Amino acid sequence: MDILLIILGILCLAAGLAGCILPVIPGPPVAYAGLLLLHFTDKASFTTAQLLIWLFVVILLQVLDYFIPMLGSKYSGGSRWGTRGCLIGTVAGLFFMPWGIILGPFLGAFFGELLGGRETGEALKSGFGSLVGFLFGTVLKFVVCGYFSWLFIETLV
Repeated sequence: MDILLIILGILCLAAGLAGCILPVIPGPPVAYAGLLLLHFTDKASFTTAQLLIWLFVVILLQVLDYFIPMLGSKYSGGSRWGTRGCLIGTVAGLFFMPWGIILGPFLGAFFGELLGGRETGEALKSGFGSLVGFLFGTVLKFVVCGYFSWLFIETLV
């Protein structure tokens, strides 16, 4: 039974790492599931505090993943128009995989700023801010999933 759980855990970790890029798969929650599977084997025994802290980090990261591009737009000089455009672009980008996920927030913030009466240069700055925010969120997901993968491997070895 332990071997089956370990194999499923490895598959979850691989899917979690893929989910950092592919928005169809929620990367950190799937990678966390891999750690939980390892926890139920005889190979590892994580404390309840560890599991709860990791769960909190995963939930926080999932929530932030939707707001980081908007914050990037806002802190790069974007207005409410750009922030709302970024949100709409993020949701619309889900339907145009895989490039829609990257371009959706950027184009949404850009066109939102233009609709709000901003100049093209300011709109581009807001769009690039949302893109940087998206990339930052992706890096955060990779860090968490990478940590979970490292922990999994370290526990087995």
